[in-house]
Amino acid sequence: MSRSLRALFAGGLAVGMHAASAQTDDAPIQRVEVTGSSIKRLASETALPITSIKAADFEKQGLTTAAEVMNTLSMNQSVTGSSQSVGSGTGGIATADLRGLGSNKTLVLLNGRRLANHPFNGSSVDLNIIPLSALERVEVLRDGASAIYGTDAIGGVINFITKRSVTGVTVSAERFQPQASGAGAESRLNLSGGYGDLDKDGWNVFGVIDLHQQTALDAAARDFSSTSVRPDRGVNGSSGTSQPANFYSANGVTGNPYYSGGCVGKGLIQSSTGTCRTDTSTYIQAIPKTKQESFLGKATFKLNQDDIATIEYLHSRSTNSSAIAPSPLTGITMTAASPYYPGGSAGVPAVAGLNGEDLTLNWRTVAAGKREGYDTSISDRLVVASEGLVAGWDYNVGLTYAVNKASSAFAGGYTNDSLMKAGVLNGILNPFGEQSAAGAAYIDAAQLRGEYLAAKMTSVGIDGKVSRELFQLPAGAVGFAVGSEFRHDKATYSVNRELASQASSSGYADAQDQAGQRNIAALYSELSVPLAKPLELSIAARYDHYNDVGGSFNPKVGLRWEASKQVLFRTSYNTGFRAPTLYDLHGPATSTFTSNAYNDPVLCPGGTVAAGANPNVACNQQQTIRSGGNANLKPEKSKTFALGVVFEPLNAVSVSFDYFNIKIKDSIGTVAESTIFDNYEKYKDYFVYSTDGKTLQYVNAVLDNLGEVKTSGIDTSLRWKLPRTAAGDFVFQFDGTWVHSYQYQNETGGEFVENVGVYGDNAPVFRWKHNASISWKRGPWSATFANKYLSGYEDQNNVAAQYEHRVKAYSTYSLSTSYSGIRNTDLTVGIKNLLDTAPPYTNQGTTFQSGYDPRFTDPLGRTFYVKATYKF
Repeated sequence: MSRSLRALFAGGLAVGMHAASAQTDDAPIQRVEVTGSSIKRLASETALPITSIKAADFEKQGLTTAAEVMNTLSMNQSVTGSSQSVGSGTGGIATADLRGLGSNKTLVLLNGRRLANHPFNGSSVDLNIIPLSALERVEVLRDGASAIYGTDAIGGVINFITKRSVTGVTVSAERFQPQASGAGAESRLNLSGGYGDLDKDGWNVFGVIDLHQQTALDAAARDFSSTSVRPDRGVNGSSGTSQPANFYSANGVTGNPYYSGGCVGKGLIQSSTGTCRTDTSTYIQAIPKTKQESFLGKATFKLNQDDIATIEYLHSRSTNSSAIAPSPLTGITMTAASPYYPGGSAGVPAVAGLNGEDLTLNWRTVAAGKREGYDTSISDRLVVASEGLVAGWDYNVGLTYAVNKASSAFAGGYTNDSLMKAGVLNGILNPFGEQSAAGAAYIDAAQLRGEYLAAKMTSVGIDGKVSRELFQLPAGAVGFAVGSEFRHDKATYSVNRELASQASSSGYADAQDQAGQRNIAALYSELSVPLAKPLELSIAARYDHYNDVGGSFNPKVGLRWEASKQVLFRTSYNTGFRAPTLYDLHGPATSTFTSNAYNDPVLCPGGTVAAGANPNVACNQQQTIRSGGNANLKPEKSKTFALGVVFEPLNAVSVSFDYFNIKIKDSIGTVAESTIFDNYEKYKDYFVYSTDGKTLQYVNAVLDNLGEVKTSGIDTSLRWKLPRTAAGDFVFQFDGTWVHSYQYQNETGGEFVENVGVYGDNAPVFRWKHNASISWKRGPWSATFANKYLSGYEDQNNVAAQYEHRVKAYSTYSLSTSYSGIRNTDLTVGIKNLLDTAPPYTNQGTTFQSGYDPRFTDPLGRTFYVKATYKF
């Protein structure tokens, strides 16, 4: 343990929650490749702030997905997972976001080589494709590494490292059961097996099959998420499109024929304007139904004493079945000829003021059922590589071929808009009540089913690098590395126009097919110079060239000073360059409803409807917003400075502090919908109205270069192995991140917005986030008690001043116990969210869920889990 801790200290590994495995005193120290460097060296010589997470650690904590593993990292401000995919059109993607800079600035590797991005997002890797059971560890570089890995490593690097070889067969099964209900339960089954001893036989072949699924959880099943209407909080997130429909007549009368009866129905509430509104939280899911199926196969061949060749194949299929509220339809015309006209022959109650004028309706097609979507993502990746030693040079070369496909389909509840409007106009459909047999048959015939969007991302790359010690200086050897890579990426986005155009609520009603491709070439080099026995200088530089947006040269300088056996200092500075992705440039334009309800700033300023405007559309209603790619985007550029210190006051204690400071110019993103509607004079060019000025057609919020982002803070970690006792061995681990500032601009040269401890435009940046654990081991028994903490923040607060709110801190605990005393068998039982802590209330309206924020908190509550593993 002493030797291992000295290695951790000398290398500056900020172990945080997780420690690298210890070396035995008699084990030979081998030259290895470390994440963040191209030079093979002794592990004890690295000077990078790296967190290493062993597979055994996240297995014991009941972490079932790569996204959950990333959530244990304090520097990871947010993780997009399945909860946020409900209604968002993300295809069920799960991503990581180091430093809160955006998932597009976090580079994700598998065994040191990049993974292709998800087609729908185009800027991020889908963590769902990572089979956890195949992993040996995860290494996270918390420093910018553009000079080593390429342009998208501004926020940091996550390197998933699989087992090098496997022998025998292992079967494991897991079950996660929420205490509150069976909804949201998870199951996992994996099988791994391998044959051949790499050292004795000269080869090893192994494969891992991993199956994971989770059932859906309705938002209404939890008190904190069951409604978007909270008068006591000043929040009314309801929709003005309902069943029964609201109307606006040609003579200016607004209302609902069933208002006087109390607006009785699922999710219905009465408004102060005589209309019925829909609380969509009664329909939406907190967690969708998901499935992940993964296979990883790897064959390793020892060519000779120094060289090995590998073939690695990864296949993953992820599906996501989500449901949201029934389709909202606006602009429907009803004439007095319809039997369902208020006061007509079908018995719909009459409304005072109506004298047969044509009505314009807002109708939610409840009879068609919830809108159900089915997203599928399929990833295939083949890597052929070789590494070893030639003429004194360490080399590593590889060829990578990856294809990622994704599709979205209508599974139910989506209807042909034109047919539904025609059905109301010709008197077949009743927008105010139950349907006749003919009306029900008509709606069933109008249902849309099938795939409406498909995307494909193909990446072919070749890479190679060599490294060696060039010569000796008095303080040690000078290390050198040089490498190059070439990659061809191609993306296609295919819209089923015939199907998508029939349903405006799909978002793709007017989207067009898009495609793009590019060639990327890079040359990089690295130099490690021992200036004195305790002082080492590292220099790296990289030039990347994109045939569509140009090139950039980015250097990195680092310094490591071992002041004594107990204290080490490290610092680095580097620049970065992130080219807009193919999706950023060519992503299809989509038109969807805003998450929140807004007053049209022209047709309903301050909540007062303008003369001649339809209040059911213009006031307190979800508006249409357009997003998509922008071919005129410029690359982002960054500067990163880091300064750290590591203490080892005792052999059993290691403590680190690392300061980071990151600045980004020409940040690519979209202005938040709430910011656009709150600042009409500033963003009036975003608003597109009909030629007569009576209808807001959409708000144009496509990707753009917004301005600068600046963030700084401190990472800290502690690992303390307590003295051995008769009760067993105890290890305490702590990993925390304190963010001093996070500021951004919504336009170049604009005002900086402080986001730390404040919701900002899209999300909060937590001032403090930590993960802590204490583990115990005695014989075949072991246990882990862990805590995850997120500090509180000022809420989004799109509410009246008297209702402004501060979100409370969120702290959860977990406990697990493992037993390995049965031959070939390991058993683990545990409890996640031990105290059954509910997510803190928030009035945010950015996500589809209400009452809590699914990006940072867990709606499941106390969850019991068990895992059994048997080795043949």
